[in-house]
Amino acid sequence: MTMTSDDVIAILGPVDNTLVADIIATGATQAELAEAFAWVNNDEALMGEGRRLASGRVAALIELLTSDEEEPQ
Repeated sequence: MTMTSDDVIAILGPVDNTLVADIIATGATQAELAEAFAWVNNDEALMGEGRRLASGRVAALIELLTSDEEEPQ
């Protein structure tokens, strides 16, 4: 089932409308978005659990979620 903007906001909290549209366009599920969000916010813990690195739509979502982070100066 395709996610709605409400689904995306329920997982990520308030985010830019463009990001919401980009996430929906991936065709990802709520579970995939939740996994990507977990990777972005706590990758060391997931790796410590022995999880494989993200791939497919989860990796694409991670890219979207981190693309707007500022570069360190």
